[in-house]
Amino acid sequence: MKAKARTAELEPEPRRPDFFETLFRSEYPRVVAVANRVLDDPAEAEDVAQEVFWDLHRRHPEGLPLAGRWLHSAAVHTALNRLRGRRRRQRREDLAERRREPEELGDPERHHLREDERRQVRLALARLPEKKAAVLALRYSGLSYAEVGAALGVGAGQVGTLLRRAEAELAHRLEDLKRETS
Repeated sequence: MKAKARTAELEPEPRRPDFFETLFRSEYPRVVAVANRVLDDPAEAEDVAQEVFWDLHRRHPEGLPLAGRWLHSAAVHTALNRLRGRRRRQRREDLAERRREPEELGDPERHHLREDERRQVRLALARLPEKKAAVLALRYSGLSYAEVGAALGVGAGQVGTLLRRAEAELAHRLEDLKRETS
């Protein structure tokens, strides 16, 4: 009898029309609570819960043994990933703010020269092939090699090479622009 119960526990539940709806109704409050404990943000916890249920439905449309446990674990991992993303975004914003402050308080001529340099870089970026411009924009926006690689559909190990080649071509394009404007 115990073996039969254990086997039934490991096999996916047979697909019933109301399986997912029943699971959603019974587990949604717990999944939101788990995510909220990590995030301390009820609205974002609800977003996490919806994402987790969507992943379950997409990955296991026929049901899943111990679906509640899977949902709780997925909620924790998804919420932690959101926290990490929040921290990375905050670090990038803080860094950008620190870079801007001296400019705003500084010499107007220096500010004008920086704006001119930025305009030149944007023009040079526009002349680069799309992939090279994308690798530069993503990396200098603060993304890690792994994040850049994922965004571009390449391995993280390739990002360094792509980045060096893009930087070299950007430098050539900037030199071309300087010659054109001289």
